[in-house]
Amino acid sequence: MAISLQKGQRIDLTKGNANLNTIMVGLGWDPVKKKGGFFSRSADVDCDASVIMLTADKLQSNKDLVYFGNKKSACSSVIHSGDNLTGDGDGDDESIKINLKSVPNTYNKLVFVVNIYNCVQRKQDFGMIENAYIRVVNHDTGEELVRFNLSDNYAGLTTLITGEIYRHNSEWKFAAIGDGTKDSSLSEICSKYQ
Repeated sequence: MAISLQKGQRIDLTKGNANLNTIMVGLGWDPVKKKGGFFSRSADVDCDASVIMLTADKLQSNKDLVYFGNKKSACSSVIHSGDNLTGDGDGDDESIKINLKSVPNTYNKLVFVVNIYNCVQRKQDFGMIENAYIRVVNHDTGEELVRFNLSDNYAGLTTLITGEIYRHNSEWKFAAIGDGTKDSSLSEICSKYQ
């Protein structure tokens, strides 16, 4: 049974679970339905999930950024599922597969962010998104280990730092972050980690 976290909470992923090797981090969201006439329709919001791989809490190279334009880390331990342009439908909108034992020791933290593509030009923000979450699943068994529902009011914000997986000694842990920013592009987000 998955553990549901609140903003700021942390949990051990591998302590007491030495067989956990490959995980899938799923990120999901739904566009807010607009009511009008006989039909309700969704805003056309393109959210993008990314992973920033940090060494000593810093982004060392653009090769350490995994997103729809670079779907596999240089070490092949982090693989992105690809771009979902709408967020429509049930379940995870984008997912990232991580082989924990293959992540080189130089990386101490993996930061999971979601930003709105072309948010300035399209005049969009996370007030147009609902039901956002991040979850961690044991890839081998399909068991959901942890879920964090992003339920704060993110209106006016264009990037969400959803959570992070980090090393503590020889164990991997997950932290529920849930912070929003007004960064308008992935490069702006990354500059905060350089």
